[in-house]
Amino acid sequence: MQIPSQLTLDEKRSVAVSITVFVQIWRSTVGKKYIVGVSGFVLVFFVFVHMMGNFQIFFPPHWINTYGEFLHQRHEIIWPFRTLLLVLFALHVWCAIRLWLANRAARPVGYVGNPPPFETSYASRTMMMSGLFIAAFLIYHVLHYAVELPQVNFLDNIDFRALRDAEGRDDLYLMLLLGFSKWPIAVAYVVFVGLVCLHLSHGMRAMFQSVGWNWTFGGAPRLVNVLA
Repeated sequence: MQIPSQLTLDEKRSVAVSITVFVQIWRSTVGKKYIVGVSGFVLVFFVFVHMMGNFQIFFPPHWINTYGEFLHQRHEIIWPFRTLLLVLFALHVWCAIRLWLANRAARPVGYVGNPPPFETSYASRTMMMSGLFIAAFLIYHVLHYAVELPQVNFLDNIDFRALRDAEGRDDLYLMLLLGFSKWPIAVAYVVFVGLVCLHLSHGMRAMFQSVGWNWTFGGAPRLVNVLA
């Protein structure tokens, strides 16, 4: 990476130091754990905000349709946020895979009988599996409800983009009802949400530990499980 020549000597040194620190963080195991922890925090925040917005499906249609209109009218905020989420998600997945591979390389041969690690939960042992399934299903979820691709909703002659409520807005309420009217899709989403809860039950604890914040009271793991 080249440093712009119009900078002063002190500015060039500052940029060089920043680049060096970033490269060291990027290459180190501790740095990757920080990236996973920080990106995970932002992604968890988005999951809760997204969940609270979707809870409006249990209220009259006007609620969630107004919520959808509110989001669609703020492209200057939504698209930068979506871009940030995409970058953080890619970093989260890439660093998690690299850490998993490094951990496997450190012990290529397991213990006799392959016993589960001491004091580890099922969620922690299956983080890679649940994470990859979540990542794969997220692609379908985006195509299904964000891009609204007709080919993936498995509904004959129904295009979600053409649905409008009485006020001429996108009818998110009807879109969700139709989207879940096919039982295989509904079951797939239930499994997906279950995997997200499983992933978060360990991930919410691990993301704080990755940045050096250890739990100070015994009930914290149980609290995290309840939140997940």
